[in-house]
Amino acid sequence: MAIARLISAGRSEISKMSAQDLKKSILGSEGRVVMTQFYVGASLMGSVTNAEIQQAFGSDMIMLNGYSMDPNRPSPGLIKSGHPLFTGDKTTYYRVNELKQLVDIPVGVYLECGDPEVFKKLETSSYGINMLTADRVASEENFRKLKEEAVDFVVLAGNPGTGTTYQNIIEKTKLAKQIMGDDMLIMAGKWEDGVVEKVIGDPLLGVIESKEIIKQLLDAGADVITLSMPGARTGIVVEEIRELVTYAHSYKPGTLVLSFLDGSIEGASEKTVEDCAILSKQTGADIHCIGDAGLQGTALPENIYAMSIAIKGRIKTWYRQSASRR
Repeated sequence: MAIARLISAGRSEISKMSAQDLKKSILGSEGRVVMTQFYVGASLMGSVTNAEIQQAFGSDMIMLNGYSMDPNRPSPGLIKSGHPLFTGDKTTYYRVNELKQLVDIPVGVYLECGDPEVFKKLETSSYGINMLTADRVASEENFRKLKEEAVDFVVLAGNPGTGTTYQNIIEKTKLAKQIMGDDMLIMAGKWEDGVVEKVIGDPLLGVIESKEIIKQLLDAGADVITLSMPGARTGIVVEEIRELVTYAHSYKPGTLVLSFLDGSIEGASEKTVEDCAILSKQTGADIHCIGDAGLQGTALPENIYAMSIAIKGRIKTWYRQSASRR
């Protein structure tokens, strides 16, 4: 049976997709899939989740950052029943399987691959170590919980200042593959936390070294390689990222590549985001992602729209905004 392209698929089609169907659906979209990142510790509009806003402005996939695998841990961006100061009730929060009833697109979770021992050697703020709690790290227990919550994909990387090493990402990718097999898309790489080791594609890391890391990630079981978006991070240019994208695609046919805009450029001008999106398309990436550091746990909505228009045009953007529940 033919698999609908993700950029043209509605709720009924997406809900029936297996992980491998989703992979084919993204591949069939020919480099026009837009992903947004949602930091669940904040909310742009209290009565509406950032996930709903992001889809409303053109997002085809949503990645949750800061999502706790402990359902009892507060997630201000996912409040379900309202704040107890106003309702008098215990505050409850959406879980992924519930959030997927509000949006009609795939939802994934970002798990940390940082190393507390490496972190201790860094002269940095406490932000990083606060992310490395048992409910937030890539572990066997959390991978199993992801399956229980019907998460569509997992992203293995490291937030800034978490002491993330490539070796740890590779090891966690192997573990994820052992536990989840082909039942969930595994995305792995490094587009931030470049203090301990430079991000893939950084000229100081080098193309040869970057290719070797990509090879090891793919051998470990990654379905999607995550890279920095040219124009968004210092020193990252189209030529080097294009070479790495081509390598990933050719080393293991069927592999997907995600290009990530971050570094608070999510809050830059629409023109800047549009320019970065065009550069991202030139790399040959399959998925173009905009981060959460714009305002209150999300990229600026108008920047999500600007990226969507630049990546897939008005017809496919308006489709995702208006007809996704079909």
